[in-house]
Amino acid sequence: MPDFSSANPSRRRFLGSAAAGLGMLGSFGLPKTARSATGRTTDTVRLTWGLSGLNLIAKERGEFDKLLAKDGIKVEWLGPFPNHAPTLQAVTGGSTDFSFGGSTTPALAAIIAGSPLVFTQFVVYEPRTTAIIAKDDSGINKIEDLVGKSVAVNRSGLGEFLLVAALEKHKVDRSAVKFVYLNPPDAAPALASGKVDAWSMWSPGVDIARLEYKAHDIFLEGRDLDFQIDYTSYLTTRKFATDNPALVRAVNDAFRAEGKWISENSKDAEYIAQKAGKYSDQVRDQFIALKRQYRYFPVNDERFLADLQKAADWLVARKVLPEPVKITDHLAQL
Repeated sequence: MPDFSSANPSRRRFLGSAAAGLGMLGSFGLPKTARSATGRTTDTVRLTWGLSGLNLIAKERGEFDKLLAKDGIKVEWLGPFPNHAPTLQAVTGGSTDFSFGGSTTPALAAIIAGSPLVFTQFVVYEPRTTAIIAKDDSGINKIEDLVGKSVAVNRSGLGEFLLVAALEKHKVDRSAVKFVYLNPPDAAPALASGKVDAWSMWSPGVDIARLEYKAHDIFLEGRDLDFQIDYTSYLTTRKFATDNPALVRAVNDAFRAEGKWISENSKDAEYIAQKAGKYSDQVRDQFIALKRQYRYFPVNDERFLADLQKAADWLVARKVLPEPVKITDHLAQL
């Protein structure tokens, strides 16, 4: 599914992509049960998942579904999706109810493009492992070596903002580096074949590529980025959140419970993720050693929202996002 954003995203382009996403996924009708008085007009929630991250573990472990079943809510999992942007398209197109818990930057790009999305909650996971990598035989060992080179990034997402921040920190003019906009499934073979010189990517893709393609970090988010610009987020449509506040709260609670379990059982969680992601034991053991922790923030956390607004303003100033956006205008009212 194509990424939707561009230097000047338009509502028409985004909604066209959303319609395409709807066609690819097929039609999923909502149950006709109407219980708006209880804060819920449906007994089914359709969730997206990818080949990494919390949603994958929630889907595979099964406790998430059981927890929601106690409230009479049935879960349908749709995927896998390669990254956050296509899940946003699917939500806008009406074929699913929630994005899969991904980068706030493409979410903001979608909102700017006219999508009626609202944030339902936010997540910070640590340590941060998004990195810019280059192959060992490339001669690229530091950010300054990227001058005249090409770097694969996902547009208006983690990859692009990390490259922008890295170039700025090392005082390399952005025009001196070629940004190649590719989604992860296309970026990996591009790096392997030498069609791009470097790749800005998150886990586990960056970890797999580092091992399989004999690559190394030239910039690591958790080590080299001085502040956090991008966060993890869940979104639904404004109408769905308005019609189903109790259901949204139940889904939020289930994700928080899953994040707590993963934080306390990182080894078991990484074995589950490896089975679905089909990567090596070496990569899995690297993840186990990280002991990743998840912290959740509700949409009424003023301090968090202030930090996210600063991040959005930073992205706008550097033209990763095309125009200003006010975060508090795009929050679910729960």
